[in-house]
Amino acid sequence: MMKKTGLGIEELLADKREEILAIALKHGAYNIRVFGSVARHEANSKSDIDFLVDMGEKHSSWFPVGLIQDLEDLLGREVDVATEKMLHERIRDRVLKEAIVL
Repeated sequence: MMKKTGLGIEELLADKREEILAIALKHGAYNIRVFGSVARHEANSKSDIDFLVDMGEKHSSWFPVGLIQDLEDLLGREVDVATEKMLHERIRDRVLKEAIVL
């Protein structure tokens, strides 16, 4: 079960930035970006957090499930993780344009 932090999403991401980056690296992910409602400043208390990542050659065999679970445990929110290759062609350009480096 995910814990609630009481912080807004942007504050939460700023506060937990180093931990997020360390968790991502542990799972073989780098170049961590946020997209979706968080990047557009439209997120609310029920919004999930969408991360766009690059995946290294030495990534976790549980990728992205293990990364998602660790980030959800840390942030207390639902998390989605995608790589550029995972993005559907209809949304790829929009996501890449709005993505903000963490």
